[in-house]
Amino acid sequence: MAPGIIEPEPAVSTERSHSLQMITEPYDDTLRFYLNGTKVVIDSVSIDPEITLLEYLRGIGLTGTKLGCAEGGCGACTVVVSQLNPTTKKLYHASVNACLAPLVSVDGKHVITVEGIGNVKNPHPAQERIAMGSGSQCGFCTPGIVMSLYALLRNDTDPSELEVEEAFDGNLCRCTGYRPILDAAQSFSMKNSCGKAKANGGGGCCMENGNGGGKNGCGSKRTDGANGDQPIKRFTLPGFIEYNPETQLIFPPALRKHQLKPLAFGNKRKRWYRPVTLKQLLEIKSAYPSAKIIGGSTETQIEIKFKAMQYTASVYVGDIAELRQYKFNGDHLEIGGNVVLTDLEEICLKAVEHYGPVKGQPFKAIHKQIRYFAGRQIRNVGTPAGNLATASPISDLNPVFVATNTMLIAKSLDKETKIPMSQFFKGYRTTALAPDAIIASLRIPVASEKGEYLRAYKQAKRKDDDIAIVNAALRVSLNDDNRVRSVDLVYGGMAATTIAAKEAVSYLRGKNWTDPATLEGTMNALERDFDLRFGVPGGMATYRKSLALGFFYRYYHEVLSELSVKASDIDQDVRGEIERQISTGKKDHEATKAYEQRILGKPNPHVAALKQCTGEAQYTDDIPVQKNELYGVMVLSTKAHAKILEVEFEAALDLPGVVEYVDRHDLPNPEANWWGAPNCDETFFAVDEVFTAGQPIGMILANSAKQAEAGARAVKVQYKDLPAIFTIEEAIAKESYFEHYRYINIGQDEGAFNEDVWEEADHVFSGVVRMGGQEHFYLETQACVVVPKPEDGEMEVYSSTQNPTETQSYVSQVTGVQANKIVSKVKRLGGGFGGKETRSIQLSGICATAANKTKRPVRCMLNRDEDMMTSGQRHPFLARWKVAVNKDGKLQALDADVFANAGWSQDLSGAVIDRALSHIDGCYRFPNVHVRGRLAKTNTVSNTAFRGFGGPQGLFIAETYMEEIADHLGMPVEKLREINLYKLNEPTHFKQELKDWHVPLMYQQVLQSMDYKERREAVEAYNTEHKWKKRGLAIIPTKFGISFTALFLNQAGALVHLYHDGSVLVAHGGTEMGQGLHTKMTMIAAQALGVPLSDVFISETATNTVANTSSTAASASSDLNGYAIFNACEQLNERLKPYREKLGKDAKMKELVHAAYFDRVNLSANGFYKTPDIGYVWGPNTGQMFYYFTQGVAAAEVEIDTLTGDWTCLRADIKMDVGRSINPAIDYGQIEGAFVQGQGLFTTEESLWHRASGQLFTKGPGTYKIPGFRDIPQVMNISLLKDVEWENLRTIQRSRGVGEPPLFMGSVVFFAIRDALKAARKQYGVNDVLSLQSPATPERIRISCADPIIRRALVEPREGEKSFFISI
Repeated sequence: MAPGIIEPEPAVSTERSHSLQMITEPYDDTLRFYLNGTKVVIDSVSIDPEITLLEYLRGIGLTGTKLGCAEGGCGACTVVVSQLNPTTKKLYHASVNACLAPLVSVDGKHVITVEGIGNVKNPHPAQERIAMGSGSQCGFCTPGIVMSLYALLRNDTDPSELEVEEAFDGNLCRCTGYRPILDAAQSFSMKNSCGKAKANGGGGCCMENGNGGGKNGCGSKRTDGANGDQPIKRFTLPGFIEYNPETQLIFPPALRKHQLKPLAFGNKRKRWYRPVTLKQLLEIKSAYPSAKIIGGSTETQIEIKFKAMQYTASVYVGDIAELRQYKFNGDHLEIGGNVVLTDLEEICLKAVEHYGPVKGQPFKAIHKQIRYFAGRQIRNVGTPAGNLATASPISDLNPVFVATNTMLIAKSLDKETKIPMSQFFKGYRTTALAPDAIIASLRIPVASEKGEYLRAYKQAKRKDDDIAIVNAALRVSLNDDNRVRSVDLVYGGMAATTIAAKEAVSYLRGKNWTDPATLEGTMNALERDFDLRFGVPGGMATYRKSLALGFFYRYYHEVLSELSVKASDIDQDVRGEIERQISTGKKDHEATKAYEQRILGKPNPHVAALKQCTGEAQYTDDIPVQKNELYGVMVLSTKAHAKILEVEFEAALDLPGVVEYVDRHDLPNPEANWWGAPNCDETFFAVDEVFTAGQPIGMILANSAKQAEAGARAVKVQYKDLPAIFTIEEAIAKESYFEHYRYINIGQDEGAFNEDVWEEADHVFSGVVRMGGQEHFYLETQACVVVPKPEDGEMEVYSSTQNPTETQSYVSQVTGVQANKIVSKVKRLGGGFGGKETRSIQLSGICATAANKTKRPVRCMLNRDEDMMTSGQRHPFLARWKVAVNKDGKLQALDADVFANAGWSQDLSGAVIDRALSHIDGCYRFPNVHVRGRLAKTNTVSNTAFRGFGGPQGLFIAETYMEEIADHLGMPVEKLREINLYKLNEPTHFKQELKDWHVPLMYQQVLQSMDYKERREAVEAYNTEHKWKKRGLAIIPTKFGISFTALFLNQAGALVHLYHDGSVLVAHGGTEMGQGLHTKMTMIAAQALGVPLSDVFISETATNTVANTSSTAASASSDLNGYAIFNACEQLNERLKPYREKLGKDAKMKELVHAAYFDRVNLSANGFYKTPDIGYVWGPNTGQMFYYFTQGVAAAEVEIDTLTGDWTCLRADIKMDVGRSINPAIDYGQIEGAFVQGQGLFTTEESLWHRASGQLFTKGPGTYKIPGFRDIPQVMNISLLKDVEWENLRTIQRSRGVGEPPLFMGSVVFFAIRDALKAARKQYGVNDVLSLQSPATPERIRISCADPIIRRALVEPREGEKSFFISI
């Protein structure tokens, strides 16, 4: 045993005589801090010690700060905490996650929320620019994004473009696609350097590296519209607020003099201690060794929230200055254990400068790992000590500390212990740290002057803000003859702890590094070190093993490149990782000029954008707490399929604050428990049996959310397991289907399918397509507030729903009263995407049942994990296709069996499979088509509507068979697509002629604007020159049918009131969820009535103003509600016509209304509209299915790192035909957001189920990865089709629906990745057709390669062995 290693001791030794109470008796018990410039003093008696900063802020009415995930992964809760930094001795404005921060952590600091920096009347420049720049759609994430930008500007008035782009790495947005946010934020940047420049954290700009004249280099003329010499990005429009750093909220002078006092407060359940000196901390640990040490609380709060961990005594150590110091010593850098990671970044840069690039290698490695470690909000509070103490096996820093032989200094009250990092980790989440000791500091040795080489690596599902799949720190020290003197190969993610590759290390000692046999011998040893089994915990056995080998291969050649060896011995291309440029984008703002009107056709900002940016916009959970309100938490099934033997809830009712338990017995009758659309095959509360993990069994009601959560956990459910089905393949094998079955069968000239085509065609190809689902990940989870009225069973339901009428209907059912007594209201949604079309009904019905039972208001907002477990996803699909094609590439026939994983209930799955069948032709003409659709019944969450509603799945099947057919024929797929595109007026397989058909035109325009031919040649040349980096190119067309496939839903109503002051109140049946519907509707009304846009207002969507509404879905809401409003306005205009003639054309609305009122004219109008001509009949294949098709074409170029599976989208060009746009700013926002959401669907977003428990594993931002700010295309150009006539389009303004159609455009990134993979495989002689499953995660990209490393890393399952996760 090494000197200083401590044997584990009891948590509290008997000889310890100190009393914690005695030690902390003199401590203060009052919190003092400033909030938005106002002093706040909180006596400990008046505050819950378990409260987070977010709960406190929202509790006092500052609801601009949002709860999005409660795990610090989405940034919706971002606030700024300002303090005098004890490390740098400077004022620092830290963006932090309020959902994680304990309230004690802000004592002596200044907390700034979104409300504190501006309001609608006087916004902060950051708020104004994001709002006016279309950077806010649903707005739920916006306050957090604003505060991240605000923090950046307060810390650096002159940020670089890279600093601006990286400022949001801890924020997520699901609506905008990030481009408009970045454009607005970059208006504050003053530097415009290359993203690869060393100053911007890159590996060196092409100009710095001496090849500035190369193709697409900074010194060359760019063809993508992103000139390397960009002008400074500033808003030049007059009227914008100038950012003046001198006028910002000051740091309170009193805090500069504030002396931190030790704190102790709490109650019997929980006590907090906040020492301010190291001695005080050690005294507490000596008296109470099991006290939980809290630095950033980035992991502890997650344990408390999601794992129900309870810590009776917590010690906040973030304010101990002694633990936040650093010192450059001769042979090592010593950093305090509590130096926050943001400061450590800067310290490492200083260390590299201090020690030089050779000796400073360890600090360069640490800096690299921190850069991609979580988001800025986490790095602002997280510490090395916290990272070490949690002993995560995938920590990014731990391998570096071990590889550098860092010495950990542990201190307890009576001794100091030195622990080598190589001996610190004892097992999974266990360390050698004594119970009464703390991590005081780390001594990180500098590298040797000569012969030592250190590198760090990491691979995750997403580049920024993601936990590692595998990481590594690799160090070697060589003698003068290049023999290995010492070596450390340390990996994370390969075992239960950070682990050294012992066999490889042993093999390397004494070997000549430059001998090729050394590489091969080490790779063999690494295979033995990491002989993972197929079912290894965490899954991805082959991928993880390939990363372990790949990291060393890259490291070996990076070291070799610094030695005196022949250039031919070095694999040059493997050196270096993919680096991003600063992202840019263009839009064609002239596209709508030709048809602009007074209001319509102009790019007006979202009507609520500024309110959303200032935190004043109200969402469901922002509604003030009602008198006697109860909070509900659902009791959910933990089994995928089981009999319920017993539900024991009595113990829960004995807990403090718990008031009631609600289940199916509280409904008016058994029939009231059944719901569903269109089939009532689902229950609000489980009856005797559960069919999926996450199915509601009951609800606990309590006085607070925390009490309700505790109560729900106390409900014990006894089960008897039953067999469960998860995948479509399992359902097919067991013939587990819903009854719904659809087919389309048609032949040449609308006759019968010609079966002879299979013999007559030159070729018949077949294949299988698999496509995973997608979580909606709206930032606002499902939320509901139900307020019962004292009379007649009346009830008001405030729900975050896309479907107020169905909410009203089912609340009526579960309460046993008529619908006319139920009012369902929606102000706005924090995102919907289809996930709140039906699945919101479940929560509303349960809350209404609870409110009806207790006669008290009931509120519930689901935690992110609850939402993901209960609300359903996009349907995973499997298709088996067969296509007949002639040798010239002309398609002859399509036959396909299509299966959708519906989950445990049918929900809207029937309509989803129907739309998939209607889009399975893509944009291509087939003389013969026979396609069939079935719904697989499984024991997963019930899948539901999601933006595109089966269309993307059908289109993906089409583009996949086109790709594979082209490969079989040896034909460029671009050519195959082009020769098979529909022509104008040709009929689809469901006999609908294509009017106003512009896809062929746009296809050519995109080919031309992107210089596709030249780019294809450049890509091929690049792939010839590069072994490990490959590029790919793709172009994808789309058509998307607009109309509900259920005929009766294609109707809408509206109500328009004119008031004496000339103002207009509009109500319609659509809900605002960020898509800009209310903005477009107010524009239509203002244009029709001839009033200023500012005079038109939409308050909310409610069933007592417009009844019997359809859900806001199918991209048809502007068409339907817009015409209904126009109809109402036409009625009003007709009534006002005599007064316009009398008072003159320039008379104001105020005058017209006044005169009409005194003539007793009705100044309210009820408008109505129903879509004409449509009415398709399945089976006979008759009638028109869609009113029209929205069309588009997208092209993209990507680069992949075949060694790791990492990738980036270099450029995307998107062109959409949206007809005559009502509002191009809104439409561009929809296109950007949909494209990036589609990119996520086909690349990073993978849902996984834990096989052993049958539960969803990816149920939060920590495990489920939507695209982030740095995942979008580096260059993103978008344009609208112009200079054409839409002769047959009879919609409002001749516009086309735009919400869903662009989503499939994101698949162009997937197909570009596939194109790059073809080049990677061809390099190793593999020319068979690649069947690539969606999503194309880094794992799938890497495993699809064919190089020797991936072959030797292949892990095959043993007999009967199954994977750890199920990918459904």
